[in-house]
Amino acid sequence: MLYPHQLSIFGDHDERLGLDHYQELAAQTDRNPRRDIDGLVLPLLGLFGEVGSLLSELKKKQRDADSYAGYELSVVEELGDVLWYFANIATRAGVKLSILAQRLSRGHSDWDEVQPDAALNFATLQPDLAPSGRGPAETFETGVIRLAGKVGRLLDDFEVRRFDDNRDLLSGHLLEILRALIAAATDAAVSLGNAAAENLEKTWSRWPPEKRHPPLFDESFPPEEQLPRAISMEISERTVAGRTYVIQRCNQINIGDRITDNKAEEDDYRFHDVFHLAYAAVLGWSPVTRTLFRVKRKSDPKVDETEDGARAILIEEGLSTWIFNHAAQTQLL
Repeated sequence: MLYPHQLSIFGDHDERLGLDHYQELAAQTDRNPRRDIDGLVLPLLGLFGEVGSLLSELKKKQRDADSYAGYELSVVEELGDVLWYFANIATRAGVKLSILAQRLSRGHSDWDEVQPDAALNFATLQPDLAPSGRGPAETFETGVIRLAGKVGRLLDDFEVRRFDDNRDLLSGHLLEILRALIAAATDAAVSLGNAAAENLEKTWSRWPPEKRHPPLFDESFPPEEQLPRAISMEISERTVAGRTYVIQRCNQINIGDRITDNKAEEDDYRFHDVFHLAYAAVLGWSPVTRTLFRVKRKSDPKVDETEDGARAILIEEGLSTWIFNHAAQTQLL
């Protein structure tokens, strides 16, 4: 059995990642506590939202044409997200993906002659998949619209509670959605196996079953080039000539320069160094804090230049500004 950390996003996963195995792994990152029929609300909305994201990618591609360079990568990610919600809806409905896969080619005479099959993998869904790299075909647009329609009909039936006493109806909807999803992915020249594996890497990195903290980035460097393992920072304000400054002191030593909001209208950005301290404390990463405490890793010139240098500092400052502005917009300050 392969787990997400054993799957390389650069390889071909179709032959290795089984449908039911993927379904089991996807279910492990499902954080919705509701397990009854009403617990389908969130994953159904999620499925509809991700299909909408696919449509949005199409719109942006049509609007921006060749300037939208990340289109293919976005399509792979969105298809993976669609697949995640689809798999978890199937899990809540008590339907195995391998069962749905077998019924894609079944008729009334042999509809029930199926059973879970761990050997079925994503390659079985796309036997005629064209080599990757050619990009989505023109029919992809029609395929995504068709997929959106299938999901919309599923939501309609759910809203009027047609599934309460008829789980077979839900299974029928899932089969039609899977058929449309396979067609759309094939038109996009995207392997659903690859999309599924990349999705697992993403979701498991966010919700790992067991949290294992990696060593700190400077663990192998000498003590004088390590971020302090404990920091007690005194942060205070001073007003000079009508301007309010923030001053930081650690062990009775001033750390960094006096900081103002650097803005005509005060917004408390002068306190933003707390972000840098948080990065150091939570992530073990902060080129800014490393510079302020004079613990740049100069024993390794390459690390000093690429990870502790000006570019890394500017990236961190930009990230802090973005987080601050986002917090202000959502009134979280």
